[in-house]
Amino acid sequence: MLNNLKTFQSWIEESHRIIFFGGAGVSTESGIPDFRSTDGLYHQQYAFPPETILSHSFFLQNTEEFYRFYREKMIYSSAKPNEAHQILAKLEHMGKLTHVITQNIDGLHQQAGSCHVLELHGSVLRNYCMTCHAPYPLSIITETTGVPRCSCGGIIKPDVVLYEEALNMQVLQQAQQAISQADLLMIGGTSLSVYPAAGLIHNYTGSRLVLINRTPTSYDQQADLIFSDSIGHILSSLKIK
Repeated sequence: MLNNLKTFQSWIEESHRIIFFGGAGVSTESGIPDFRSTDGLYHQQYAFPPETILSHSFFLQNTEEFYRFYREKMIYSSAKPNEAHQILAKLEHMGKLTHVITQNIDGLHQQAGSCHVLELHGSVLRNYCMTCHAPYPLSIITETTGVPRCSCGGIIKPDVVLYEEALNMQVLQQAQQAISQADLLMIGGTSLSVYPAAGLIHNYTGSRLVLINRTPTSYDQQADLIFSDSIGHILSSLKIK
C-alpha cells in the first residue's frame, strides 16, 4: 500500500480539478451508521423494511410512522465532521478540489468547511411545507412530535430524496459536468450500487480514478488505484500541506 500512497500523493500534488464523490462510508467515522453493511440499517428489524418507510408513497400514506422512524434513525444532530471531511475541506481551500459530490444527507461536509458540495440526495438540514413551500430548519423536526406542520396547516417534508422520487436534475447535471472536467476523481465510502448516482462514474474520462472503500465494488477493475480501507485513514496518511 505504501507505493499506492506515494502515487496518490503525487497525483494530488499535480492536480487542480479534484472531485470527491462519497457515500455513507464517509460519515460512519462520525458515528452515523450506513445502510448496507452487515450491521447497517437494512439489516436491522422494523415493522416495515427501511426501503418501504423511506419511500414517497409511505410518507404520504403513513406520515406519522415515517416521522417516528425518521427522527429515530435518520437524524444525528450531535455528529461532528471527521478527519476525512476536514481534509477534503482543506483540499478545497488549497485550490486543489473543486467539488464534493455526496450521497449523504447529514451536512457534515459543509460543517467541516467545504463550500462547493453537491448533495445528490438532499439534506436533513432543509425542510419545506408541501403546501406553501415555506422553508424550515431541522429544529422543526427535532423539537416536535408527530407530523410537523406549517403555520399554513400544510405538512412539512424533509428536503431529502426518498425512494420513488427523482434526483434533482440541476444537482445531477452539475455533478456530471464537474466529474467530466476532473483531472483526479476520488470515490470513497460507497458501494457504487445505488443508481443513478453510481452511474456518475461514467462521466469521468481521465486516468486517475481512485477508489477508497472497505469492501470491493463492481467498478474496481476500472480504478487506477484501490485502497481497501477507511477514507479517514487513507487521507490522513497523505501529506496535505
